[in-house]
Amino acid sequence: MRVSKSVHAIKIPFKLQVSPGKTLDRFVYTYLIYGKQICLIDSGVSGSTDLIFNYIRETGRDPNEIAMVVFTHAHADHIGGAVAVQKSTRCKIAAHIDDVPWVEDIELQFRERPTPSFHSIVGGSVKVDLVLRDGDLDLGDGSTIKVIHTPGHSRGHIALLYEEEGVLFSGDSVPLQGDIPIYEDVISSIKSIKKLRNLEGVKVLLSSWDEPRYGDQIYEILDEGIKYIQDIHHEVLRQKGILGADTITVATQVGKKLRLPETALNPLFFKTIEAHGCVGGLGDISSLACVAGRSQYDNKAGLR
Repeated sequence: MRVSKSVHAIKIPFKLQVSPGKTLDRFVYTYLIYGKQICLIDSGVSGSTDLIFNYIRETGRDPNEIAMVVFTHAHADHIGGAVAVQKSTRCKIAAHIDDVPWVEDIELQFRERPTPSFHSIVGGSVKVDLVLRDGDLDLGDGSTIKVIHTPGHSRGHIALLYEEEGVLFSGDSVPLQGDIPIYEDVISSIKSIKKLRNLEGVKVLLSSWDEPRYGDQIYEILDEGIKYIQDIHHEVLRQKGILGADTITVATQVGKKLRLPETALNPLFFKTIEAHGCVGGLGDISSLACVAGRSQYDNKAGLR
């Protein structure tokens, strides 16, 4: 799917086995920036290569034009297809400095963050050629993309702004209401979303979990992401007051309140609930979530 002059989106479905006999249907987006060369934003899960390469061919380009894969972060559904892509194209791999260890050693990642179906969706470790920090990244054909460190979902998570066309790749930094909230640091998550709200010239928001958003929708999604985190925090504190500190029991009740399917109650969701337990009080969340009027953000983005 073409989302701007040079940017294309590919939706990749996959399944997670969350317990014996139970699977969870998921999907993840990868993105292509077409210039003189091709930049791939995230590589999907293991086995995604055919979908990506076939799309490139169908749009009149050659998969061998992929010169670089940039990871928004190191989780398995974002780096899973990288081994196959790199083996075929000999492209460079780019990741934030805080995520390099997990990209280059997937067994280290699994030990530190064991997740359902991990080894079935990640093809293997890859060497990082370009270590990223905040700033501009040269795509190798004269164009650049801005790297923005947005921790919260993970320590080394980044967003990417393709300023030429006003396209913001937010990765997994913005939780979607009704979907499984996954983040490891509550305060950092809110700060990162606020950082994205303050960017100028954004015309398209591309998330790993959501359809492309345009215009006013962009700020609605960002605001809803902050509110979702607030609502979860309220409910975690309420359930802890009723039930005590048992994470699984609290998470089960919070999941019911959020109307999440039973299959969503997995170790990743439990980690999110535990992250809320590390925050001192609701005031910490509320103060960070206070934002200026919508109009100033709309003006900055050139939406009005």
